[in-house]
Amino acid sequence: MAVGKTFIVEKTCPICEQTFRVVKTRSRILVTKRDEDGCTHYEDFNPYYYTVWVCEHCGFAADEKTFTTKIPDRHLTILRAVLLTKNIKIPFVEERTLGEAATAFRLALKFQDLIRGKSSKKAKYAHQLAWIYREAGDTTQENEFLAKAADFYEDALMRESFPIGELTDNAVMYIVAAIYWRLGDRQKATTYLSRLISDKGVREREPRIHDKARDLWGDIRAAKKK
Repeated sequence: MAVGKTFIVEKTCPICEQTFRVVKTRSRILVTKRDEDGCTHYEDFNPYYYTVWVCEHCGFAADEKTFTTKIPDRHLTILRAVLLTKNIKIPFVEERTLGEAATAFRLALKFQDLIRGKSSKKAKYAHQLAWIYREAGDTTQENEFLAKAADFYEDALMRESFPIGELTDNAVMYIVAAIYWRLGDRQKATTYLSRLISDKGVREREPRIHDKARDLWGDIRAAKKK
């Protein structure tokens, strides 16, 4: 239940320029565990349901950073041509269901495709959508979006400059390895992990990533022996 864990604020949509309502999550939520690919589990609540904002007037969907920073004019032109001509209405709900949360992420991915957005952004959306399905126990949908996330992350590693925010290229390689491990592809997982473990620079500059890579490598070897 989201009662007491969320609150409503009003924001201005950069696409239709109307005021819309947003559900935000409070910072103090009890963490119960974290998975190797970064998914954090919380007690009786899933804040990932509210990661993507959706304008109730035009249907634009994206994360908070996208809504609150200037969108390039060329992207605004593309998005407005699609959204302002279709009269899309997305009902506002204070407490999202699994289906409503998934729809928000799928819309965000669609709009990133329209503007040919960065693979790192698409990877984030696909990965968190996989986490939503994981919590719901839908393994088929989870694996579908984990695979998409891995593809996007790998493309970002080839085409984008890191760090992106707090995310380094080594952190992304670890995430990709963890995703492939969850998908059952040990070969791809160990390929990325071996690169991280054998790189002296990673051990010196990012010891946390190096240690996590070694721990996951150990888990994979233990599972292989079983």
